[in-house]
Amino acid sequence: MKLLRYILLLSAVVTLQTGWAQRSDYEPEFTVGVKGGTTLSRVSFTPTVTQALLLGYTGGVSVRYIEEKYFGLIAEVNFTQAGWNETFDTDPYTYSHTLNYVTVPFLTHFFFGNRVVRGFINAGPQIGFLLGDSYKSSFDVNNLPEFSQKSKVKEIYTMDIAHKIDYGIMAGAGIEFRIRKSHGIVLEGRYYYGLGDIFKNRKKDVFSASHNQIITISLGYLYHF
Repeated sequence: MKLLRYILLLSAVVTLQTGWAQRSDYEPEFTVGVKGGTTLSRVSFTPTVTQALLLGYTGGVSVRYIEEKYFGLIAEVNFTQAGWNETFDTDPYTYSHTLNYVTVPFLTHFFFGNRVVRGFINAGPQIGFLLGDSYKSSFDVNNLPEFSQKSKVKEIYTMDIAHKIDYGIMAGAGIEFRIRKSHGIVLEGRYYYGLGDIFKNRKKDVFSASHNQIITISLGYLYHF
């Protein structure tokens, strides 16, 4: 499974590098932008932790360069919230854990349409750097209530995030509207799957896997040079 993840990551990097090498007679486009939006996230745990999606926020800046018809490249720096929102079947308890990242995606940009309205697909690798984390709980995590006696992963409430760097694959789609010559509005949805674990994953550790999964919905402004 880990080998497959590394192969996917390597494929995305090779695709990105190949794109830089391509040239054509297409009139180049250079764009900078800002965006903001919402994240819906969870962590894929093994063993399983029952969850609902955790609501968070994202925002950042982007640079896009297009030199091929239907093809371009995007680099971004974003603030992104991830984490998990644990659910309890019968007990009136709540627990959520938020992870704050600076994320840097490098994306291949495929587009179609015209200069007024375009549809697009973005895909590529992303790396994230953990700024900090926090939790909200309706119970004392250091003095767990009765429900924890049935839990196989009760250590989760007091575990520190072990890996401060996250990496994975992102893909998304959206639509761009050109307003006048230099201005544009873009609406996009993305899905990110982390290939690294946030907790240690040795045999003696609680979790053998703990991957970030993030859905992002954002609205952005683009300036075309």
